[in-house]
Amino acid sequence: MSLTTAVDLAQALKQKIQAREARVGVVGLGYVGLPFLVEKAKVGFHVTGIDRNPRRVAQVAAGRNYIRDVHDEDLREVVARGLVETTSAFEVVRDLDVIVICVPTPLDTNLTPDLQYVCSVTRDIAAHLQPGQLVSLESTTYPGTTQDVMRPLLEESGLKAGVDFFLAHSPERVDPGNRRYTTKNTNKVVGGIDAQSLDVALEFYGQTIDHVVPVSSATVAEMVKVYENTFRAVNIALANEIALLCDRMGLSVWEVLDAAFTKPFGIMPFYPGPGVGGHCIPLDPHYLEWKAREYNFQTHFISLAGEVNRKMPEFVVDKAARVLNDARKPLRGSRILLMGMAYKPDLDDYRESPALEVYRLLRRAGADVHFHDRWTPDIDDHGVQARSVELTDAELGRADLVIITTHHSDVDYAHLVDTAQLVLDTRYATRGLSSPRVTLL
Repeated sequence: MSLTTAVDLAQALKQKIQAREARVGVVGLGYVGLPFLVEKAKVGFHVTGIDRNPRRVAQVAAGRNYIRDVHDEDLREVVARGLVETTSAFEVVRDLDVIVICVPTPLDTNLTPDLQYVCSVTRDIAAHLQPGQLVSLESTTYPGTTQDVMRPLLEESGLKAGVDFFLAHSPERVDPGNRRYTTKNTNKVVGGIDAQSLDVALEFYGQTIDHVVPVSSATVAEMVKVYENTFRAVNIALANEIALLCDRMGLSVWEVLDAAFTKPFGIMPFYPGPGVGGHCIPLDPHYLEWKAREYNFQTHFISLAGEVNRKMPEFVVDKAARVLNDARKPLRGSRILLMGMAYKPDLDDYRESPALEVYRLLRRAGADVHFHDRWTPDIDDHGVQARSVELTDAELGRADLVIITTHHSDVDYAHLVDTAQLVLDTRYATRGLSSPRVTLL
């Protein structure tokens, strides 16, 4: 097709988007995909959710919500209005105008990017790709994925990117549990593989996002996302390393940080903890680290940050052993209660949670480990299969040591401190509570 035809295709798609007549597909109905689906449907787009998990497909089709960041009534309303349908079949792609990909991008055991989900759904989309469609990747990945990996796979359809169809990257910026910043009011970075793709993608995202930030390419957009999370990982690692040093020096890292953060300029609050968790910070910096090797470039800060953050669960277990030793108790055989398995407070998500590694290490050391977390009452993750115990005075008193691994706001920490034998607080949840039974990270 000619460039003129590409311009015509772009203009036609933009008109459909502006009129809210474009049919949208969202591939992957998880923490990113489902909120995005609901936001698009709320403004009148017909949205098809595509997911290989039949349970998710059935739940969304019935208006049953399973993502906390989505309001139950919002999902029920758009389903009732007939604006949402779901399927596991990619044949529906041929009837769509915009396809947004929101699938996981994990790391393998060697910290190497695993793009199996991105590649798999891209091939499935390519099998049904039609002229004039926009494909946008939202999954976090290393710079170059959209251009160098997705584009060739999509062009196996016989269509050419930027000519017959449009291709963009717009990294998700979801912060699960954040009540202030949502899909709608979080600035959206958008990069296309060419000017026409960017133009169409900006029109699409601008329909539902308050402020869209264009960048010069899909690769720049990918770099933006991994930099954002690398920034956080490096600064958290600095706080963790200061915590390790303060432990050696007999200082309270929390007192140091509280005082440091009173400075009104030149500093940002980052805090230590038992490690880092979630779908971004433990993983995304390694995508950039891996990509840098292609250019014979060593990302020293990223590598060191990952090393420091991965050491923190071991440090927590070592400190737990010291706390018990001071009470003339061995770690082996001691009953330990972990308070919280979610990776952040007031969230039902334990992906990559450092509490999981603390749990594993304690069990490996011979401790009798239990946990309480009403947000994540059942855990099944790489050898950790456990159920939350009820938080009773008897349970607190029975534990030789309580370790606060997630600072959920629904816990009465004053009562916990008064009832437990010993407490190791890795999150400063006991701030303001003075007790000889409490040891801070």
